[in-house]
Amino acid sequence: MTPPLRIDPSWHPLVTGCPPAWASEWGEDREGVFVAFTLGEVTQRLRWIPPGRFEMGSPDDEPGRWDDEGPRHTVYISQGFWLFDTPCTQALWQAVMGANPSAFQSPERPVERVSWNDVQGFLGRIDARVPGLELVLPSEAQWEYACRAGTDTALYTGPIEILGDANAPALDPIAWYGGNSSVDFDLDNGREPTWLSDMQYPEGKAGTHPVGRKGRNPWGLYDMLGNVWEWCSDGRRTYDADWQLDPVGPSEAGVVPVVRGGSWFGVARLCRSAFRRGIDPGHRYGYLGFRCARAQVRS
Repeated sequence: MTPPLRIDPSWHPLVTGCPPAWASEWGEDREGVFVAFTLGEVTQRLRWIPPGRFEMGSPDDEPGRWDDEGPRHTVYISQGFWLFDTPCTQALWQAVMGANPSAFQSPERPVERVSWNDVQGFLGRIDARVPGLELVLPSEAQWEYACRAGTDTALYTGPIEILGDANAPALDPIAWYGGNSSVDFDLDNGREPTWLSDMQYPEGKAGTHPVGRKGRNPWGLYDMLGNVWEWCSDGRRTYDADWQLDPVGPSEAGVVPVVRGGSWFGVARLCRSAFRRGIDPGHRYGYLGFRCARAQVRS
């Protein structure tokens, strides 16, 4: 039985021709609609994620699959939303918070070593600086829907073949992960990935990389897989086979939030659209970052 939805996927978020008051640029290209805001000298673009449906989780035969990725089930996202086209950069974090906690410091790299709790402070401050922006973290379902961008394979570019712990050639064009994050790494404080074996490329010092250097997904989003894990707003929901409408995991105090996407630090199987992990909201690591969403409100 299909759900009683009123979804209008053709509705254009800028149909009136009037961008949000906070927008410093806006437009449309082959990946869809975008807007951006500017804070000081930092401009951040957001992509429009249209409403629709997708299959959440992974099939039983997907390489690298974990049990909590199933059963695969249909999810309906009833409202479109805006999403940062990259993880939050150090430049934007510093413009808002006045300091940079990152281990791998450079303005164009993703901010890391930020806890879920830290991110809540960032959201409050940026909304005070840019009235009407009203940023949030995406739910786990919104994150996977945006990552897949209409695809149903392990990666948004197709299937994954895992040849070794840190050797999945299909990841190389789209993600910085444990098998390639030492390539062209240009900071002095990189880490030797001694915790990994079967590297795609020879070992060397590794860490995060500037955002937007790997291939984007069909909706114009960069680094959805790899570089840094991304915090979601909710905790892990237990999947079942029934269809879901805008599902949200547990959110009460004390819940362990979900992170998604994998990172420069990890093995190949973690950098898949369906992989999910819970991390304590107070933890700060050099592979933990985030990207922001904004709910679309029709005027």
